[in-house]
Amino acid sequence: MTTDGPHDADPARHDGGRPPQTPDPAASGSGAFTYKEVGATRNASLPAGYHHLLHRAPVATGAAGFRAAADALLTWRMHRAAGLRVPAATPRAAPGVAATSRAGLGPLGISAPCQVVWADDDPGTDSAGFAYGTLPGHPESGEESFTLTRDGDDVVWLTIRAFSRPATLLPRLAGPVGPMLQRHIATRFAKALRRLATTAG
Repeated sequence: MTTDGPHDADPARHDGGRPPQTPDPAASGSGAFTYKEVGATRNASLPAGYHHLLHRAPVATGAAGFRAAADALLTWRMHRAAGLRVPAATPRAAPGVAATSRAGLGPLGISAPCQVVWADDDPGTDSAGFAYGTLPGHPESGEESFTLTRDGDDVVWLTIRAFSRPATLLPRLAGPVGPMLQRHIATRFAKALRRLATTAG
């Protein structure tokens, strides 16, 4: 399931019911985020003035499937399996961790520097995930979260939420192609994580 829109109201978040948390940008990593609403992917509604994305898909079943999916997500293996190049030395997702993904080849490649804003990595719960926000040099400005939850039927769901807007000329020129690409990448993330969780099981 994917929904998006420039100012649409978002459905209830799927982050295990944790209260909203908005970290202080100056308290983590470089703090050089390119947007004001740092941590807003924790909130029930995403900020106005941005393109919104919601994509939710089943990726595993059971406790073992949840743990396998969580490990693949938090160690950036989902991103790599979806075709993004994230350096192998990038630490496990935690607040303040910087990660630069790259897509495309050679001079046509696009670098996307981000920093982790918040992370859920408690093995004793049925939810896990993290969000990262854009840093200078990223073609977009905004934040994206990846949350795993296990429901009452033992199904493990990946929920991707994002708010973003162009920060450089290229995505501005791309127009509606940018949101289409974002939806496509979200679908690839879900498929990659499902594959990784199945292989681990």
